[in-house]
Amino acid sequence: MTDLTPTPIDPSREPRIETFATLMDALDSASGGVTGMNFHGPRGDLIEVVSYAALSEQARNVGSRLLSLGLEAGDRVGLIAETHADFVRAFMGSLYAGLCPCPMPLPAAFGAKDSYGHQIRKIGEVADFRAVITPEEYLEWIEEPLGERDLLHLGPISGLPEAGSVLTANPGPDDLAYLQFSSGTTGAPKGVAVTHRSLMANLYGMQQVLELTGRDRGMSWLPFYHDMGLVGCMLLPLAAHFSIDYLATRDFIRRPGLWPTMISRAEVSLSYSPSFGYELAARRGRNAEGLSLKSWRIAGIGGDMIRAGNLSEFTETYAPHGFDRRSFTPSYGMAELTLGLTFSAAGAGCRTHRLSTEALSKGLVRNSDDDTRAQDFAICGKPLPGHQIELRRADGSKTGEREIGKVFAYGPSLMKGYFRDPEATAECLDEAGWLDTGDIGFIDENGELVLTGRAKDLIIVNGRNIWPQDIEWTMEQRIQGIRDGSVAAFGINSSHNDTQEQLTVVIEHRNGQKESAEAISEEVDALLRQVYQLSPVVALSRPGSLPRTSSGKLSRSKAREMYLAGLFDS
Repeated sequence: MTDLTPTPIDPSREPRIETFATLMDALDSASGGVTGMNFHGPRGDLIEVVSYAALSEQARNVGSRLLSLGLEAGDRVGLIAETHADFVRAFMGSLYAGLCPCPMPLPAAFGAKDSYGHQIRKIGEVADFRAVITPEEYLEWIEEPLGERDLLHLGPISGLPEAGSVLTANPGPDDLAYLQFSSGTTGAPKGVAVTHRSLMANLYGMQQVLELTGRDRGMSWLPFYHDMGLVGCMLLPLAAHFSIDYLATRDFIRRPGLWPTMISRAEVSLSYSPSFGYELAARRGRNAEGLSLKSWRIAGIGGDMIRAGNLSEFTETYAPHGFDRRSFTPSYGMAELTLGLTFSAAGAGCRTHRLSTEALSKGLVRNSDDDTRAQDFAICGKPLPGHQIELRRADGSKTGEREIGKVFAYGPSLMKGYFRDPEATAECLDEAGWLDTGDIGFIDENGELVLTGRAKDLIIVNGRNIWPQDIEWTMEQRIQGIRDGSVAAFGINSSHNDTQEQLTVVIEHRNGQKESAEAISEEVDALLRQVYQLSPVVALSRPGSLPRTSSGKLSRSKAREMYLAGLFDS
């Protein structure tokens, strides 16, 4: 048992994000109350409590110690983003010192030491770090890839010199707040440059659409190196002055039932997850007893294509414990927009359009009740106040009503650009400042965004547009033994025709027997011939081998690379 007391809610502390020019202003304001952050151990036990008042004081101390290294305003500081109060202290301390924090992934996000080292080295080259803060346990993972850099410090906060330098920096709204590195990048990572103005605009917009008040309390297991974990679950609570409880991502993966348990225990009102998190919690929550989820009014969903089936399973499991399906709040965004762009209305639940996949292959939107050739697509809501979206055809013209197009976005939350990469910036930001998101979808009759896929994932076979998630969902729903998230579909260019692609699917296969593998391959081929008139190449992989981004999202592009490298059995 612990004698720690978690920080409370404070109904008297209403959010005033619109009055803050920078995140430091927000923390200075939050320090006048009793709310704060609460960190929990592997079994959900409370291990550290940091009020915003304490955080403000501790972060200023860390900022002074960082400057004592000889760092100068604008220097980048790499932060290994462990779910720990030291990460928050270092992040906010960097800002108070006029430095630029750069969250970096944990080794678990990449698995093998060599692939992790490669990614950290690339991030270091882009950010040009002058110092790196890391927990002691990860030091050996990053010493080698960053050892050649001229760093003033590489190690934990405890290794910094004593405070001595005065905090004289006064960053303004248009100064750089932090760099957010693109999730799951296999090549050169891109550093999304977020200013204080963009950050505060996004936080204020989310406060409005989520209707946050001083009565709210958050809970998160999302990683701090991902935009949803960093902005939505660390910076938003701080700016809106509400308390939040944290569980490390690895501890959630081991014990998904801790998520609803902690929500029940602390009477949490807001918690976010990609669809797969709801699936894991539903699978492990069959024997949940003594829970009350009546307080959970915003069950946010984002970070990946939303799977309505996972949400239905979660509702079935937890409705007896007070969970209301109307709490589901689909949303859409990306790091280039700081975080959120569109949100479904609070209390509306997850609404969907059931669409003909055959019509979608032709770029059209048609409702369908045909279970064999239709899929449910979640409605992701309207843009934040002051933001706009446009759907455009390949020639740049705007799409018509219920016509598929590429999603473009504009508004005050847009990034400044990719750090020191004008070419990549010019590729995604047009002359008028609109962002090409790379996502595809349509605007429905109520003016709400519906996503149907990712442009780079689109497979073209004989002039038909094939959406990989349609293939994957069909297989998961209709072939016994294929679980949600255990299959990746992508196209491979034909050797004799670069404009045509061969549909290829990789399946995580638990049974190593040759006969079983052959039977699954034959069943997949028969199903896809019947439903899509396509004959796929089928490859098998061991469980857990399909690549994912830092947010748990399936990376089809990386799966394609691995397939071409011969890493799967075909």
